[in-house]
Parts: sequence; structure tokens; C-alpha cells
Amino acid sequence: MSASSARSVPMVAHVIQHLIIGGLENGLVNIINRTPPERMRHAVICLSHFSDFRERVRNPAVPIVSLGKRQGKDPANLLKLWRTLRALRPAIVHSRNLATIDCAPISRLAGVGAHVHGEHGWDVLDLHGHDRKYRRYRRWMRPFVTRYVAVSRDIERWLASSIGVAPSRIVQIYNGVDTSRFTPASSGDPVVADLPFERRDDLMIVGTVGRMERVKDPLTLARAFVQLVRESEDLRRRVRLMMIGTGALRAEVQQVLAEGGVENLAWLPGARNDVPETLRAMDLFVLPSLNEGISNTILEAMATGLPVVATAVGGNGELIVPGQTGELVPPNDPEAMAAALRTLLCDPARLRAQGVAARARAEQLFGLDSMVERYLSLYETLLARPQAAN
Repeated sequence: MSASSARSVPMVAHVIQHLIIGGLENGLVNIINRTPPERMRHAVICLSHFSDFRERVRNPAVPIVSLGKRQGKDPANLLKLWRTLRALRPAIVHSRNLATIDCAPISRLAGVGAHVHGEHGWDVLDLHGHDRKYRRYRRWMRPFVTRYVAVSRDIERWLASSIGVAPSRIVQIYNGVDTSRFTPASSGDPVVADLPFERRDDLMIVGTVGRMERVKDPLTLARAFVQLVRESEDLRRRVRLMMIGTGALRAEVQQVLAEGGVENLAWLPGARNDVPETLRAMDLFVLPSLNEGISNTILEAMATGLPVVATAVGGNGELIVPGQTGELVPPNDPEAMAAALRTLLCDPARLRAQGVAARARAEQLFGLDSMVERYLSLYETLLARPQAAN
């Protein structure tokens, strides 16, 4: 495609808080990388900053801008945003989550024809979307948003009931997973070289991937693992714990494991770039979050052929079919989590069957190409509408 014809393709400017490792950011990169160049151009505007995660955007022609937002309210940042939008002249602005909702009127002032706002999950200070101040603020921004994207039916219901968004203005689009990158383990796969556990036929690894922050509640998994192996010498001999990720609670997680006398049965290597390989080293995936929108790590685990034990919060129940692809347990309940883990770990045939079913469900319902097509269709629908329909 020539430079002149490329410029005639409409642009979507994606406004996010920052471009770093994260589920929201990974989903955005997937949309950009998988968009046919003749259908849509993209730009990324980071209100604060970006990391080397930006290198995952394969097209060097995609503008990635950092506005350097300060902590708290930063009116100068909104002025920078306005100037950036005036320079890029996108056809659509797509903001995501509470941190970027106040850019909706700015895109209107910059002359952008349509504004899409996505809700992907919950703020750590408002785990269930109940905070009156945040709800009021979202309602104030509502007239400036053309369409809302909810990544789960749970969030779709919340937008309608708590924020007062008309159902006709909400589009529900599930996150997608790359089922060619996240695949079940096979005998020819490379191993995780620094895995500290001896690989035996009877050894089973319970694992998780995620930030060690309050909303992800890694402490509940650590406590559940302590209880699991404390109650059974057999499970202590043949079950190990892998917790991939880092964050403010990492030291507390290590303390729980040490006090439970199981630190030698657990591996906490921090954040890693080989997530597909580490998932293939697991036998059972766990997500202990206090709330979720739609979890990318659950989808990645399902695509890897792992049964998933997760908390019954947010959109988790829309991904997992209890008794078929995994189990749901109450949040912040180590005893219930330990019981669910024990049930599966003591029944290897059931564990394998649920993993096979999880892979099939990921392929059938949560493919990455399907997600990208739904976003592109939304953008194209907005471009085709009369401006008065805003």
C-alpha cells in the first residue's frame, strides 16, 4: 500500500493509561497487529508512559505517544491530549477504563467524529464498581461517549444498571486468545530451563500468572496451597506451586509460604516473557482474584489445555463451565480453594478431561481473530453512521 493510499485509511487513536505488560495492553496490541492495513490505521496515546512492551507492536508506522501525565489531576495533560488528537486527526478515539474516561469530551473538542469507551475491569480502589464518586463521574462523561464496549456480560449489566447507559449503546466483546501461540504441551516442546522442580511422572504443578496486587489476591492461593499439602503427605510429595508475576504483595506471599513450611515446594520467579512455556509446564491453573472483567490469563490457560480453578467473580463464570472445564470457588476463601484443588489433583483422569474441554471451549468461543473482527466491525459501523447519530 502506498503512503498516500495509507493516509486515506481511517485511524483509531487508542487512549490508555500506559503501555506496559498487562491484559488490557496485550489485547490492544493484538488488535493493532491483526488489523488488515487496508481496513484501519491505529495510534496509541499513553496518558503517562510506555515501556519496552511497545516493541510488541509490529508495524513501525503506528504512532505511539507518551504524554507524561503526573499523579492525580493534571489539566496540562488534557491539553497535550487535545494537541495530539488535533495533530493525528483520527476518525475514532477509543479510551479504556476509568483512568481515561475524562478524555471523552477532549476528543469531542478536538473534532473527532466518534468516541468509544471500553470497560475492562475494576479499579483497585473500587473492586465492584460501587464507588458513588466514580459512578457519578462516569455518568457525567456519558453524553460524550458514542459507544461503550463491555468485555463481559457482567460489565454490560453494570453499565446499564449503575451508569445508566442505554443498552443500544453497549457492545459486548469478549477478549480473545491466540490459540496458535497458547497450545497444550507436547513431548517436543522446549522446557522451562530454570524450573527448579524435578519432572517426574507423578509430579503435578499448580500455577498462576498475574500481578501480585490486592485485586489479584495471591495470598489466598498461597494459603490454600499451604493447607492443601499440610493435610496430605501424598500431595506434599507430588504437588508443587508456581506463581509467575511480581508486585507489592510478593514479600507477603513468600512469608505465608515460609511460615507454612512449604517454601521449598513453591517457585516465585517474578515476571517472565515465556508465559506460553510456563503455562505448558503446569497441570492446573488457578486465578484467586477478588474481581475480574474478562481474564486473559484464564483464556490463555484454557487454550493451553489446562483446567482452571478461579473465584466466582466478574466474568470468570462466563469463561469457566464448572465441572466441565474447571471449578469456581468463593473469593477470599482458602479452604474452598484448597478443596477444589484437592478434588482435581486426586483425580488425574478428571483433570485431563477438563483440560481437553477447556481447550475446545477456547477454540470455539474465544478465538483472537473473532475478537479483532468484532472491534473492526464496530469501528466501521460508527464510521458509516450519520454524524447526527452521535
